[in-house]
Amino acid sequence: MPQTLDAAEVRNWCSLALEALGREREEIDAINVYPVADGDTGTNLYLTVESAAQAVEAVFAAHETGATVPGPADAVRAMAHGALIGAKGNSGTILAQLLRGMAEVLTAPAPDGSPAGDRIAAALRRAAGLARAAVAHPVEGTMLSVASAAAEAAEAAVAERGARDGAPGDGAAAVRAAYAGARAALDATPDQLAVLARAGVVDAGGRGLLAVLGALVQSVTGEAPAAFPVRKRRSEEHAAPATVTAVTPCPADEGPSFEVIYLLEADDSAVARLRDRLDRLGDSLVIGGGDGLWNVHVHVDDAGAAVEAGVEAGRPYRIRISHFGAAAEERTARSQRAVVAVVPGEGLAGLCADAGATTVLARPGEPPASGELVEAIRRAHAREVVLLPNDTGLHHTAAAAAEQARADGVRVALIPTRAAVQGLAALAVHQPERRFDEDVVAMTTAAGATRYAELAVAERQSWTMAGICQAGDVLGLIDGDVAVIGAGLAATAEAVLSRMLAAGGELVTLVLGEDVPDALADRLEEYVRDGYLAVDTVVYRGGRQSVPLLVGVE
Repeated sequence: MPQTLDAAEVRNWCSLALEALGREREEIDAINVYPVADGDTGTNLYLTVESAAQAVEAVFAAHETGATVPGPADAVRAMAHGALIGAKGNSGTILAQLLRGMAEVLTAPAPDGSPAGDRIAAALRRAAGLARAAVAHPVEGTMLSVASAAAEAAEAAVAERGARDGAPGDGAAAVRAAYAGARAALDATPDQLAVLARAGVVDAGGRGLLAVLGALVQSVTGEAPAAFPVRKRRSEEHAAPATVTAVTPCPADEGPSFEVIYLLEADDSAVARLRDRLDRLGDSLVIGGGDGLWNVHVHVDDAGAAVEAGVEAGRPYRIRISHFGAAAEERTARSQRAVVAVVPGEGLAGLCADAGATTVLARPGEPPASGELVEAIRRAHAREVVLLPNDTGLHHTAAAAAEQARADGVRVALIPTRAAVQGLAALAVHQPERRFDEDVVAMTTAAGATRYAELAVAERQSWTMAGICQAGDVLGLIDGDVAVIGAGLAATAEAVLSRMLAAGGELVTLVLGEDVPDALADRLEEYVRDGYLAVDTVVYRGGRQSVPLLVGVE
């Protein structure tokens, strides 16, 4: 175990945390009752970690150009900075401050041989302290309690190992203990906060933090910890225990009307004055950051006054003001319905745009972030939006974007299309004059009835479902699994079509990459025409895309 996390472990931690929050986002949103029951904690945490992960990836990309590897300090600082500038909501701002606290310890110079467990425990302790200091009025039974418990458990595990064995603190033991302590604290949150006990749920922010800590355990040890059981709402008849601290939540119809978030460039003294002023204006105040850059989050009735306070303190930017109630004026100004589709190449982007869709281009190796999808939904300017991710790997990202757009008052239906050809099939039956639910059902049915395949070139020797492939082999993937290994593009494509059409089909769709000759399309059209009498073929040029050929059979 190294002194602390190395850069690869930090990168893996971010990736695993994003994946975990993607899986659990809806569950976390569903139990969000404090401080405002607006059902967005899971989404906000996902977007915050997504920003952190993008910052870490940018550090690795910068080093790849020089064929070097980033140092641990570079990766940790990038993670914390990315979370800070991309923090969303109360929970996201607190998480960003937790990551900043860890970064301060993990990037500080340490004596040679400093035990990893001691460093991780100290990082968790600093994280809990900084996060608590960022909140104007800390409340127990929240993610602050979970963070403190994680730090205490890690410190206890390190101390126990030293007292028992005289051995230095072990990093794996520290993170496992932190997760166990956080899990126990999370389970106890309804005993500390009345609103949680009445709803029969654990704290949503703490639940998200546990997912992030679980990702840390998996990154350090290689083993995922046991999942936390789903806690669903109980009925109102379950009374809160006597030990509960009575804290009144701020639902949207009772508390402040606006959520105000902005980044602020200011010195420490100005931020201290800002904290006092915003505390008088509203509640749910969290100010995280340091070294001249801060993330400000507050709930207020006078959004203008909150922004003005930031202007007096320094330079606020990326200002976001959200009304807890939907804006009826904006909804009435929108058109009725739109389709937003992610496409892998310029050719398909033009094709989908001609069909009336708003497109987001997914360049090879550069999948769009949730923010890009949200911007596309806003750009469509419609009351109802059908979102087609057209990639299995984008489903969590698209779900987070859909949730964020719903908070803006847009009705969004996410159809989990797994390939561009499924998106084309869905778009072909789209009828905006139909009722929204009927249109979504028809598009979902068309996408689900379309089998998809792609042909790719193997970059190295590898084991596959179809056997061992060598570098340069052509791989035929059907519904995501390698089904055919061949030497040439045309012969492999014919083998793929043969397998797909064996189960029947009425229409074959071929999407050719930029460098694929028209002769291939002619050969495959002839192959289908000669061997499958009632099957039609359509051919599109996809432009520059990640694979030379996409195939759909519906």
